[in-house]
Amino acid sequence: MPRPGEVSLAHNGVLFLDELPEFDRRVLEALREPLETGQVTISRAAHRAEFPARFQLVAAMNPCPCGYLGHPSGRCRCTPDQVARYRARLSGPLLDRIDLQVTVPPLPEQALTGGPGESSAAVRTRVAAAHGLQQARQGKANRQLDAADIDLHCPLTDAARALLGQAMARFTLSARAYHRCLKVARTIADLNGREVIADGDVAEAVRYRRPLDAAAG
Repeated sequence: MPRPGEVSLAHNGVLFLDELPEFDRRVLEALREPLETGQVTISRAAHRAEFPARFQLVAAMNPCPCGYLGHPSGRCRCTPDQVARYRARLSGPLLDRIDLQVTVPPLPEQALTGGPGESSAAVRTRVAAAHGLQQARQGKANRQLDAADIDLHCPLTDAARALLGQAMARFTLSARAYHRCLKVARTIADLNGREVIADGDVAEAVRYRRPLDAAAG
């Protein structure tokens, strides 16, 4: 009988995958269904089983095989072809389903020894307020909005709409990426207490979806 695996065990929680490109390609591609539908379907000759799998995916990877691409020390010796092959282990359809893609540069010593930043309690308060706005407005979280909900609950200023159109053309964003970008921009606007999504909200959301090559450049 089929049994739930890691993605179902992470239901309503976090699934963390370190060194993402090192996973087998078939394993990574199998994540596409649960990331899209929130469930896993397993079909065998005589059995069919469905398991819940609505999880938050958090993944980490190096910028190149050696891990030093873009480092101020210039220690990276990877060729462009090696970097391209390494990044090609992650398919476009999989990356399309990852809403926040952030490049983390090396931190200087002063950044590590400086004063404390915003406290976790303060961040929690802002997130709880944004979540409350979403529940009051549409009765569910922004990540659960479908296409019709997006049209209804994601109004854009003219400048924001123009910027999103430019981003789609420049980065060749898919329709899925377009809608996911809008949902991220909606959340950013909620965190800032704005009912209408501004161009700054869209700009931040687009930065989180830039292709790996563009982010590295």
